[in-house]
Amino acid sequence: MKTETVQLGDVCEFVRGITFPSGEGKPVPFENSIACLTTSGVQQDVAWNSRRFVQRSRVSHTKQMLRAGDILISTANSKELVGKSCLVDQTPFPCTFGAFVTVARSQEAVYPPYLAYWMTTREYLAWCFKNSSNTTNISNLRVSELEELRIALPSLSEQQQIGRRLEQADRLRRTRRYALELTDTFLPAAFLKLFGDPTTNPLGLPVAELGDFLSFVTSGSRGWAEHYVPEGSRFIRSLDVRMNNISDEDAVFVKPPNNAEADRTRVKPADVLLTITGSRIGRVAPVPERLSGAFISQHVAILRLKAGLLPEFLSMFLSLDTGGQRQIARAQYGQTKPGLNLNQIREMRVPVPDVCHQQRFLKLAKRVERLRAVQREALRQAEHLFASLLHCAFSG
Repeated sequence: MKTETVQLGDVCEFVRGITFPSGEGKPVPFENSIACLTTSGVQQDVAWNSRRFVQRSRVSHTKQMLRAGDILISTANSKELVGKSCLVDQTPFPCTFGAFVTVARSQEAVYPPYLAYWMTTREYLAWCFKNSSNTTNISNLRVSELEELRIALPSLSEQQQIGRRLEQADRLRRTRRYALELTDTFLPAAFLKLFGDPTTNPLGLPVAELGDFLSFVTSGSRGWAEHYVPEGSRFIRSLDVRMNNISDEDAVFVKPPNNAEADRTRVKPADVLLTITGSRIGRVAPVPERLSGAFISQHVAILRLKAGLLPEFLSMFLSLDTGGQRQIARAQYGQTKPGLNLNQIREMRVPVPDVCHQQRFLKLAKRVERLRAVQREALRQAEHLFASLLHCAFSG
């Protein structure tokens, strides 16, 4: 295979996004408006639903309109996200892109999926992390440096073979991920079937303050970064707490100090964790046996229950839009900095069905968790296959 190394600027045109006032972007179209993607649209796939609408006159050149085959690059973002990119397979509607996004538009000598997958490699992302410049709270990638970045470029037919092979593996892992997401919809539906909509409480279940069923509630503490280690006790951050499960993806570990503060923030099986600050506020999950002895960050609270409420039941109730999420949103109304305090948690109102009925839900939850374990393993294998192919394709 004949491969040459070229600068990106020789095979791609980089197009900067449009600028507009921060208050101009609207969620719905208006007269003489155009859809616009910002950094929030740069996900694994293009998040078209995140688009905002701005004045069409902001587009100064037709180059600033997205085309199929473009690669969106987040060139101004937080340090860990700068350089994140995704391929535009098709354009469902006319759309431009904002100033914090740059488009890489490849020439005919480049197969866009080949370039897009190369931009997901650890080496490329590490380069972005290292070479981005920092301001107060944002990192920037210079287009001039992107243009000088070198890429190994085999023949177009070889690029197509590599790209299609990676697309097949990518499709497999996406299918596995979708199956897992679909399974996650079962338990909320089962909860509503067993206990009714919490908004209307059709079964007339008794309702009590959550504090009546808490034996212990606390939030985490600061200063854990200095205790990070490659292996040790699991440390649970707000980003690890998903709705009704705790993710092991990108897990971090600590060597905890031997003090009362660490003991206070150590979790036990059957605790319920609730995120209480920031953009992830309101995520909730019961603690499984495998995470016994883990520690929590300051953005997470431990809810330890008395008899009468099962953790799986409480977690599901708090995760429902018609249940705990409604109350959490109400508690945030008017606040400039989102956050839940411990008193607000204690004052939350929860339905309290008979424990035997909660046990029925628990049995369902355990069956679903066994299914999810099988699906997670299938996803892990698919992710490993994709990662291996990606490494082989671009390792040189």
